[in-house]
Amino acid sequence: MKNVLVIHYSQSGQLTEIVKNIVAPLANDTIQIDYHDIKMETPFPFPWKADAFYGAFPETFQQVPEKVKPVSPEILNKKYDLIILGYQVWYLTPSIPINSFLSTPDAKQLLKNTPVITVIGCRNMWIMAQEKMKKKLKALEANLVGNIVLVDRHINHISVITIEKWLMSGKKEKYLGVFPKPGVSQKDIDEAVKFGPIILKHLKENNFNNLQDNLLKEGAILIKPFLVITDRRANVIFSKWSKLIQSKGDKNSPKRSFWVKFFSYYLLFAIWILAPIVFILFLLTYVFSIHKIKKDKLYYSSVNYIE
Repeated sequence: MKNVLVIHYSQSGQLTEIVKNIVAPLANDTIQIDYHDIKMETPFPFPWKADAFYGAFPETFQQVPEKVKPVSPEILNKKYDLIILGYQVWYLTPSIPINSFLSTPDAKQLLKNTPVITVIGCRNMWIMAQEKMKKKLKALEANLVGNIVLVDRHINHISVITIEKWLMSGKKEKYLGVFPKPGVSQKDIDEAVKFGPIILKHLKENNFNNLQDNLLKEGAILIKPFLVITDRRANVIFSKWSKLIQSKGDKNSPKRSFWVKFFSYYLLFAIWILAPIVFILFLLTYVFSIHKIKKDKLYYSSVNYIE
């Protein structure tokens, strides 16, 4: 009997549907699948209010954990052959709930010396979030063997509008009846089952050495070079902003609230003004960066981690 554990946190239910589709082909008489849905002691709102959404930025980016509810003894005392770890990306970083879980003794006990496949459901930028995840998994002595990423395929500025409306309304629907539905397309969610048989084969063979290569053949990851550059640069800027806001006081202080509001305006400016300029510069220098782009694609598609 093989034991598989699915750990994830989802607000809208999108990531829940994704991970369940991925593991559906694993369900048989010789494999037991358990689920642990991460629950916060103080839940985050969904739909979000703007002040709460932007107010979560500094602690999210600085990876400050909050209290999570413990894992059940039935799961905690079992040894797993594989763990599927599904997470959302908040502000270019693993979300506070997943980061909080990974900071617990329960996570250390479950993940140590255990093969792990990460599953990401996000808007479009996940590269640096996954690097942070790799670092955490390494510290927990987990064995990252695979990564699957499902993203919103619409162009950046369209997805900004639709995702914001979804987060603030809680409804995954066509905004104004004109814009496409937000988030990962239902087609991609439904087709996520294609990764299950690949995982099952490696699980039965007790060998995950080439799992990521085989997942990539089925389109587990699509890397857009421009977003890699944007992600890296934005992380540098977010680091400065998050530290600045945290220095202004606790979460409820008026001074901090002022800077959070100011950051929200900067974010709009960066998305609508700075990003297009950076994209133009990227196109102008593309031919001189081909070697670096190919190297980045190879690395970020892999489960390797270079500090």
